[in-house]
Amino acid sequence: MLIFNMLYSMLFNKCSRCHQGDVFESKNPYDLTKMFKMHKTCSHCHLQYEDEPSFFYGAMYVSYAISSGWFMIWYALENFVLNWDLLPFAIFVMLFIVVVSPLTLRWSRLIWLNFFYKFKKEYKNQTHHHHA
Repeated sequence: MLIFNMLYSMLFNKCSRCHQGDVFESKNPYDLTKMFKMHKTCSHCHLQYEDEPSFFYGAMYVSYAISSGWFMIWYALENFVLNWDLLPFAIFVMLFIVVVSPLTLRWSRLIWLNFFYKFKKEYKNQTHHHHA
């Protein structure tokens, strides 16, 4: 099912088409030296991740949606559970958004990739005949 395929790719840093190769070079989104470094192609199915210049610009919209989602979750918690004063709440939410931004960036790019390249079992099961 589409949403589960997208979640798998997103949570485990896997190619959206084959679910085998890693998209980002480092598994750790907080590895500051490699935070934004992506492989050019999938090591398994050879999908070219950025198939045109500026391909990931669209991921900014996804990133905005994720950040809005974070805010809505915290806003609901604030109204129904926390009841903090406005300033401490605003500072907390801003810090939270900054701290989760490496995850948000990765997830937005992985989701964007999933919009264009759907998971296909035949790519997952393909065997290698050459090494790139």
